[in-house]
Amino acid sequence: MAETHVLFVEDDDVIREATQLALERDGFVVTAMPDGLLGLEAFRRNRPDIALLDVMVPGLDGVSLCRRIRDESTVPVIMLSARADSIDVVLGLEAGADDYVTKPFDGAVLVARIRAVLRRFGHASGHGAGGGEAIRTEGGVLVFGDLEIDTEGMEVRKGGEQVGLTPTEMRLLLEFSSAPGTVLSRDKLLERVWDYGWGGDTRVVDVHVQRLRTKVGQDRIETVRGFGYKLRA
Repeated sequence: MAETHVLFVEDDDVIREATQLALERDGFVVTAMPDGLLGLEAFRRNRPDIALLDVMVPGLDGVSLCRRIRDESTVPVIMLSARADSIDVVLGLEAGADDYVTKPFDGAVLVARIRAVLRRFGHASGHGAGGGEAIRTEGGVLVFGDLEIDTEGMEVRKGGEQVGLTPTEMRLLLEFSSAPGTVLSRDKLLERVWDYGWGGDTRVVDVHVQRLRTKVGQDRIETVRGFGYKLRA
């Protein structure tokens, strides 16, 4: 089985070295960089399987680096932030990050988050089964008006034009499409899409829903206040 290559960008020498050692003990191959510009070079040179980016790094901050990576790749990105209530968390998610971990973090928790992200990226079609009214055509294509979801080819088209989704956005859309018209709570989406077996920050869901709306149509996913979201059938 191929080793998982992690790009880790962190300017604190102690945190960078300790985290690198912890990840390597768990079998990951780690490229650790002290600033964003070097991180971008390493990303382009090595094409890692996942990127861990601290928000506050010199040269090119973590949010900008995430945006640059997302312009070139759908590789999973986890942001590291010193404060759970920081606006940087939302900015990182809006830039295209798939998840975030608050510092200081336990090494086991970080490894669990990395593995959870990699699981869902490796199994983008592993969505829950719903009881919706989608129109299924030959080849596993679901049709919702001008939106077509190819559940076998993992492609989405809107008005005949292909829509570029990250694996996390694809899993989120598959959850909605498996139960069109059914309200899915934020906690349920965290459990099914992010593989959280524990409580998580629902801002992760909210930001990803907003990103998904910009790609598939603002009116396609409806907010049900106090409950969650649903796909308009």
